[in-house]
Amino acid sequence: MRIAVTGSIASDHLMTFRGRFADSLVVEQLDKISVSFLADTLEIRRGGVAGNIAFGMAMLGQRPILVGAAGEDFADYRSWLSRHGVICDHVLISSTKHTARFVCTTDEDMAQMATFYAGAMSEARNIELQPVAGDWGLDLVLIGANDPDAMLRHTEECRTRGYRFIADPSQQLAFADGPFIRRLIDGADYLFTNEYESHITEKKTGWSHEEINERVTTRVITKGKDGADILTKGEAPIHVPVVPGVERVDPTGVGDAFRGGFLTGLSAGLSHERCAQLGSVLAAYVLETVGTQEYSPGKAAFCERFAAAYGDDAASEVAPHISCPRP
Repeated sequence: MRIAVTGSIASDHLMTFRGRFADSLVVEQLDKISVSFLADTLEIRRGGVAGNIAFGMAMLGQRPILVGAAGEDFADYRSWLSRHGVICDHVLISSTKHTARFVCTTDEDMAQMATFYAGAMSEARNIELQPVAGDWGLDLVLIGANDPDAMLRHTEECRTRGYRFIADPSQQLAFADGPFIRRLIDGADYLFTNEYESHITEKKTGWSHEEINERVTTRVITKGKDGADILTKGEAPIHVPVVPGVERVDPTGVGDAFRGGFLTGLSAGLSHERCAQLGSVLAAYVLETVGTQEYSPGKAAFCERFAAAYGDDAASEVAPHISCPRP
């Protein structure tokens, strides 16, 4: 299965704060908020939802097509992704803007405060999917958080040309309005959200939980430490618990890794349960590292961890479909 991953391409500036944001916030004074936090560490890493998801797929042996916009400073990042198996032929390079930036501080509770600069991402609206399909063929398109006009354009093109698509609006849900969200998700083959985003989606669209379930074929809701739920029309709900015994270091990019694993399972024709289990194991590696693309599990270690979490039979079913690069 050939999968295109559209969305943001960015560099991540990740800081840690030895304390709790909550201790510095006064609920009654949030309209006058003016606070700063002394960060202990700074890590500059590769990121963006599309880059992270595509990298995760490549770590399991896939060859995803990355579709997005970046600046001329993307050269090193392109080399990194290409070397690990991501197809970067359809990344639009802006001649005037820098690659997007994600600046995030994480406290001891794993709470985060972040700012995102769009930069070259705003030019993703100029990308057409048909040339991608012409070069590679397209079985599935993930439409991740991106320039809003790009997200709408990609969604409408998928509907017009009959490409199956995954709606994954994530960070854009916070400031998107109801009509925008409805246009993104209606008729999607898959809808990915975390639990909080699922409630935002219902509130802003005015569609109930049941109505959204009827408008998409499969709904995947991640719930942090409580695992993930998969809801498919006409099928019994599936719940997949998280991998036990994970040392939580940095949550940035965990959701992207889950999607990378899930898409790998879809590409292999595995069941939704196995897809979510693949996503959960890959997410564990990201949670244990600083940065979203700083892991390389290796097939033997990955399968051993998969078996410990979900059983030998499940691992035996998954193992033939993954080929992790050497760590």
